[in-house]
Amino acid sequence: MDGRPILTYQRRYHYINIEKTWTEAQRYCRENYTDLATVNNINDMNELMKTVNNNHKVWIGLKRRDKWKWSLGDPVKYLNWEPETSTDTKKCAVMRNGKWRQQKCKDKLGFICYDDSSRSYIIDNSTTTWREAQSFCRQYHTDLISVRNQTDNQLIHNIINDTEASVWIGLFSDEWEWEWSDNNDSAFRNWRSGQPNKIGDSEDCTEVRMNDQGQWNDAPCSDSNTFVCHEDELILIHKNRSWTEAVRYCRENHVDLVSVDSEKIQRWVKAAVHEASTAEVWLGLRHSCSVGIWFWVNGEIACYQNWAPGNETAVDDCEREVRSGAVQSGGDHLWISLPESKQLNFICTRKDK
Repeated sequence: MDGRPILTYQRRYHYINIEKTWTEAQRYCRENYTDLATVNNINDMNELMKTVNNNHKVWIGLKRRDKWKWSLGDPVKYLNWEPETSTDTKKCAVMRNGKWRQQKCKDKLGFICYDDSSRSYIIDNSTTTWREAQSFCRQYHTDLISVRNQTDNQLIHNIINDTEASVWIGLFSDEWEWEWSDNNDSAFRNWRSGQPNKIGDSEDCTEVRMNDQGQWNDAPCSDSNTFVCHEDELILIHKNRSWTEAVRYCRENHVDLVSVDSEKIQRWVKAAVHEASTAEVWLGLRHSCSVGIWFWVNGEIACYQNWAPGNETAVDDCEREVRSGAVQSGGDHLWISLPESKQLNFICTRKDK
């Protein structure tokens, strides 16, 4: 296996075929992805158009108050309006046939979400067994792909159409229990009718075959297929550890506890903590009693901040226990000051900056 990737996907736009008002669509995108779609240039526009049928009218993340502004907060650098007369009663933007127009915000339409997670997908052009594919993905990326929802499954279907080859995914059977290679707890399944059938009790791995419309088939792990790895710059660890234990685990197995020194990293963290089993998740943030500041494990002082009210200034009882920083796994994903001995899930970085 030569291990040369032929394609790298980082899907950012997702068409949601559920009719909602602009505000309801914004809430849905923020809960499940990052936000309503932001379009900064013609490349973004071309990518956006691939996600939706041209005839569909869909919400994008543009709204006018005093002036037009993206839901995500980005400045408006690129415009693609169709010719029309501006009106004060239509303060939200839709896309149809690749052009934008104004729309009443209370109308109910489908919409496009933007995903700024740290996950990307690598498709290898060599064919190999499932175990060899798993080993390669773990050595050079994160793991074989886990399919968390219909959006991920559609991505697999698109990959098959592009590569014209069947692919391994990370689902395998340990006797009769089907598990994901990366320990993801996703219950999403898309088996072809009559599958899995475990013919000869030897079909313990999962392939997605050409001409099966993205449906899955169980197959012998010794068969040869192309395969899809996923790569995450951040990884949520579903183990409960103290802050110091979390630092040690990340440094021994990955790079370090995550340092959230920008809004972009905060958005990645938000995407990562959705599947946490604890109400808060450790970050690489620690309070120094000697100088009275918060700092990151990467050595930077905490300039970018996202504290819940009152937590940044909470007084430490330094003689008893140092406090460290965690992020809420739900709600607004604000930062919380907690005693470092508390047992929480945590987020590791997988790459040095």
